[in-house]
Amino acid sequence: MMKVVSLFSGAGGLDLGFSQAGFRIVYANEHDKDIWATYRLNHPATQLEAGSIVNIPESEIPDCDGIIGGPPCQSWSEGGARRGINDHRGQLFFEFIRVLRAKQPKFFLAENVSGMLAPRHREALENIKQTFTDSGYDVFFKLLNASHYGVSQDRERVIFIGFRKDLGIRYTFPAPFAERRCLRDVIGDLANSARPAHSKSKPNIDLVIPNHEYMTGGFSSIYMSRNRVRAWDEPSFTIQAGGRHAPIHPDAPKMEKLGQDAFRFVPGYEYRRLSVRECARIQGFPDDFVFLYNDVNQGYKMIGNAVAVGFAKVLAESVQMHLTQRD
Repeated sequence: MMKVVSLFSGAGGLDLGFSQAGFRIVYANEHDKDIWATYRLNHPATQLEAGSIVNIPESEIPDCDGIIGGPPCQSWSEGGARRGINDHRGQLFFEFIRVLRAKQPKFFLAENVSGMLAPRHREALENIKQTFTDSGYDVFFKLLNASHYGVSQDRERVIFIGFRKDLGIRYTFPAPFAERRCLRDVIGDLANSARPAHSKSKPNIDLVIPNHEYMTGGFSSIYMSRNRVRAWDEPSFTIQAGGRHAPIHPDAPKMEKLGQDAFRFVPGYEYRRLSVRECARIQGFPDDFVFLYNDVNQGYKMIGNAVAVGFAKVLAESVQMHLTQRD
């Protein structure tokens, strides 16, 4: 069984997908203290190094066959040569590279938001690819939508996959699935059992299904600037990292447009946010994956920042297939 190191692990959606594909996550690192308890509960066989990767020497990270994670790339400069690496926000991406260069595993996978493909980031993107190449890897990257790979959610992400050059692997990204999953497929059985959070965002202890509670409270003008409802026979909007941005449950009709950047809820219907558990289902987390938090918004944040589990599994299986064929 191939051993994998996970960096910037979050709650471990990427890790769970790789585990389901047959990899063993031997080590994980996460700096956010609000996530540690959730990660340890759901990944008991993985050593979690709690704290900033900046303070962890490469010698303390175990040897492995692969490194996975989502290093932030937002501060890479469009001008100059990799100026973002010297920006304090860019140091975390450099840390991923530092560990990769030290450990030289067979492969790596890095994930990031689709916004990095904007024209203003073109030079930064080339810098990132070149840095991976200079680290000894053949690099393959592509913008993929998780909804094409069994996930009931429109979720575009840039995926970087690299194989050590001496392996000579020419990677091909997996083909989209013929069938698409919709909201009814993954949350249809949860429609009538969600409970509101206490005091807008405090956990509700009277839950039959773990985390099946939703944030209450008002909606900002930004939220009301467009429709936030997908129907039962559609995939969800992207699950974002915060309860205030959670999509509306599909039992409600789509919002009415009043004018440019202005929508309203149709009178006479109940509009509620998706629950934490519904968001988790849409992201592919099983019901026995329990999120621990003191504020419901922390649950939404953990889930929204994660890689969709089924999407991660498909990518992991494709990596495994290429490595196996090579052997």
